[in-house]
Amino acid sequence: MNNRDFLYSVERTYPVSLNKLWSAWVEPAALSVWYCPTDLSVEKDSVQNQAVVGGLWTVGVSVPQYNMVAYFFGEFTQVIEQELLEHTMTYTQSIEEFQARVPSPLAHIVRVDFKEVEGGAWAKFSQYGNLPEGEAPRAQAGMESYFDNLGKFLQGN
Repeated sequence: MNNRDFLYSVERTYPVSLNKLWSAWVEPAALSVWYCPTDLSVEKDSVQNQAVVGGLWTVGVSVPQYNMVAYFFGEFTQVIEQELLEHTMTYTQSIEEFQARVPSPLAHIVRVDFKEVEGGAWAKFSQYGNLPEGEAPRAQAGMESYFDNLGKFLQGN
């Protein structure tokens, strides 16, 4: 994990097939609907997702209450079909940095594990890196909201 510290994880089982859950994480059209907290939205035309080692992923989340967009991007470092997605993650509020896709030397690692379980499919999101003290619980709460949004997306599709 490049000597990055474990920050938090969020896991959940959904009453869908593993194939459907995997598709929600790898198809850009799906991510552009659900990959944000329930009270926010994905920035139009901000999503790319090439789920292969070396492939790029990008997403912008509109945060109107702060008049900003939170941009995230990175490169896939491991992809095992319907089992694992791992990628770097750089965060910026600068559209120029987002468009340039220059990775931060402090980029985090995100690992999403998948498996078929009784009653559906399970996913676990784990984040590794460094955050200011007290920020990991806030980041975890945010990702819980992403997982809530994923559940709504899966129910509607």
